[in-house]
Order: sequence, then C-alpha cells, then structure tokens
Amino acid sequence: MNELNIDTARTRTILVEFIANTIENAGFSKIVLGLSGGLDSALSCYLAAEAVGPKNVLALRMPYRTSSPDSLAHAQLVIDALGVEALTFPLTGMVDPLFELEPKMSKQRKGNILARQRMILLYDQSEAFHGLVLGSGNKTEILLGYSTLFGDSACALNALGDLYKTQVRQLSAALGIPEPILQKPPSADLWPGQTDEDELGFTYSEVDKLLYQLVEEQRTPQDCIMQGFAESFVRAVVSRIRATQFKRQAPPIARLSKRSAYEDLSHILS
Repeated sequence: MNELNIDTARTRTILVEFIANTIENAGFSKIVLGLSGGLDSALSCYLAAEAVGPKNVLALRMPYRTSSPDSLAHAQLVIDALGVEALTFPLTGMVDPLFELEPKMSKQRKGNILARQRMILLYDQSEAFHGLVLGSGNKTEILLGYSTLFGDSACALNALGDLYKTQVRQLSAALGIPEPILQKPPSADLWPGQTDEDELGFTYSEVDKLLYQLVEEQRTPQDCIMQGFAESFVRAVVSRIRATQFKRQAPPIARLSKRSAYEDLSHILS
C-alpha cells in the first residue's frame, strides 16, 4: 500500500467540518479565496462551497499580463461548476509602475510582488465581503518554503496545510475537479512558462515520498539515504527545509514579561 494514499471520503468530511467550524467560531459565515486555475485553489474552493454554501464564497481571479490564458479559463470552470461568487482584478496596472522603477528587477522579486498584491486584494475583499481568507498552501509547499511570506502564504485558515501535494491530487480527483485542472503541470503562474517542478528541481511525487519519511516517520537524512534516496536529493531537500524554517514560525518577540501575546489565552477567551 502506498503510504501517501488517503481515505478521500473521510478526509473530505474532516476538511469541510474544519472550514465550517473555524469560520463559525470566528464569528463569520463567508469565505474569500484566490482562484488561480490551479489544483490547490480549485480544491479549496470546492471544500469551501461545501462547507458554507457557494453563495457565501467569493473567488478572486487576479491575472497579470503574462499569466496563461488557461488560468482564467480553468478558474471559470470551477466558478461555473460550483456557482460561487466571483470577481476579476487584473494586476498589470497595479504592479507595472513599481516594476518600471527598477528595470533590472529579478523574476523572483516580481513574483513576490505579484503574490503580495494578490493578498492585498484578498484582504480588501475580505473586509468588503465580510469573509475570512482561505489559503490553499499544501504541506509539501509549506515544508519546502515554496511560497511568498505575507503573500500566498497569508490567510486566516488553511484546509490543505496537512495534505501533501500527492494527496491534494487524490482528493481533487475524488471531488470531481475538472480534468484540465487535474492534468495541468503545477504552476504559480508568476512568469511565462514557469512550473513548480522546474523551479524546485524535482517532482512533487519524488519529494512527497522523501518528506513523508522525514516528517511522518521521523527518519534522519542519513536514514533516508540508506533507504535508497539519492544523497544529493536528500541534501537539497533538507537544505531547503532548514533555509525556510523562518516562514513556518510566528515572528519572534523579545521576551520582557512572564507571558507573551502569543501565549495560551483560554482563560480570557472561554
């Protein structure tokens, strides 16, 4: 049995209940999310629509001038299938003036700016729609730090954060997400021709198997090498995890008192 296989029916129930309960406990009834046309955001939208009803979900399409036309079309497939509310905000006029100030700006910096501009729009619409922002980062991306801090990683809740990309694909297939979305190469669509796996240097299928051993089975890097994973591959993945650990932590606060603002406040909130 493949260790990454999940019970999709049980997982669906857990995630839908998580979204519904988290939204209700926060005093909200609506959700806002970015719908890129990719698999993760499509799955998040399907789960959100089931959790709070399609009319209580606002999906934002936020294309840049170099975005693939397929991104808009695939996002529309989800909107049509679910009947969620939707808005489109072209980013070009918002970010190009900034890019023009520094003509030699790297693709990485431009990609980060695009991700953070999208989050500005999501949180603005969160206020307008009176809904919480639902993220769509999966466990693989989180562990690898493959996200923009305070960009696509910023959200009020995330239903996919404990699912590896391989498992996201399983659940998406079980929920009937449109085939063109299931089959397309994973991409943040930050620049023409960009794909996640080309940028990372390995496939999600490969890295999920390694991450499962490192995280779920708590194997050491040397254990994984002894199991047959290529040493260069293990070292590259572990190096990436170490280098991006800061993205998985709340900002450190200098301790001056007995308790920080991040401590358990259940005695106040109960």
